[in-house]
Amino acid sequence: MKPGVATEVIRDPLWDNIRLEPAAASAMDTAAFQRLRYVRQLGHAFLVYPGATHSRFEHGLGAYHLARRALATLDERGDLDGVDERECLAVRLAALLHDIGHYPFSHALEEAGFGSHEQLGARRLGEGALGELLRSLGGDRLIERIAALIQGCSDSPLAGLVSGSLDLDKIDYLSRDARMCGVPYGTVDVDRLLSSLALVQLADGSREMGVQEKGVSALESLLFAKYQMYRNVYWHHAVRSATCMFKRVVRTAMATGEIALADIEDATDGTLDTLLQQHDRTGLAAALRERRLYKRALDLSASAVPDELPGWISSDAAALEAAEDALASELDLPRGGVLIDYPERASMLSVDLPLLTRSGGVERLTDAGRPGELGLPQVATELYRSARRLRIFTVEPRVLRAIPAILRP
Repeated sequence: MKPGVATEVIRDPLWDNIRLEPAAASAMDTAAFQRLRYVRQLGHAFLVYPGATHSRFEHGLGAYHLARRALATLDERGDLDGVDERECLAVRLAALLHDIGHYPFSHALEEAGFGSHEQLGARRLGEGALGELLRSLGGDRLIERIAALIQGCSDSPLAGLVSGSLDLDKIDYLSRDARMCGVPYGTVDVDRLLSSLALVQLADGSREMGVQEKGVSALESLLFAKYQMYRNVYWHHAVRSATCMFKRVVRTAMATGEIALADIEDATDGTLDTLLQQHDRTGLAAALRERRLYKRALDLSASAVPDELPGWISSDAAALEAAEDALASELDLPRGGVLIDYPERASMLSVDLPLLTRSGGVERLTDAGRPGELGLPQVATELYRSARRLRIFTVEPRVLRAIPAILRP
């Protein structure tokens, strides 16, 4: 059988039929991947968008499906001439397994100071039945290739399909999240984007994943969809309130020794929620279960926030908690009664990839954009500042007219 030929078919609400080759089907059947059935893609977003209960499992299948489509397009064009099939297999499996180390409830725990899910995923690739399978397919070298692709440090010419400005993970989650939330914001010209992918020869003789000039508008649709989804879904005020409550209750349970790191790393949304309900001393777990969310006392666009705000707001969870409790005391609220949120995603609209022009030349698309072609990156900073907001949530109604002194430089 030719490598990569599909033998199983799964019906998907977004891409219709997803065809799996034997290696992918076997990886899907391991416990490590099956766990992702029970890890929601969007964490607590279902408290705002009831349909947002889709999982990392189906997202992984979707990314794999797009990887197969992209590689087929490149192969038909002759771009894969000279590329070892083992590299293609690693890319397909990396797309499938890229979230294998994901924590429960989306990215909240990484915001709370936990290690990256990519690092945890790289470790899991070599463990248990999944590790045995991957070694049978290509030895430790295959595991190393997949791990490098997942962590964004691969030297493969195909690495951009897994991690980069137009990686397939991004195309699937934007399209899938929009569909399941029932919003029109995540519209991406997927067919045009995939058909315009190119393995571009650079001046130094190396090759890198890029896009043909005809695909620039489709790339722009991807970037704008990302902005719209962050502004309207991922950073919706109620979603962020729930996320902050969740982060606080998990950190408290760990600080008191009632939950261990290993419990969290191996948990699903359901098992972690059960643990929190059993061991919560804050009342936050029950409040989340009953959707009694903290309310906004302050809500400012990043454009109205001084650039000199302390860096610990986004990078030091312990310092943030200390500031929250100090502010709670000032507002005559109990400890944990104030939560501060200023999410950070500086690379939201970043672009860095080669462009194959119609004349056969090669240019570099960057955040500077391309006159007359890719204008979105030129306004990326303002779009990011529009999507990003500084919010202070309180357990009881309060109104703050200005940024508290504790957050000022």
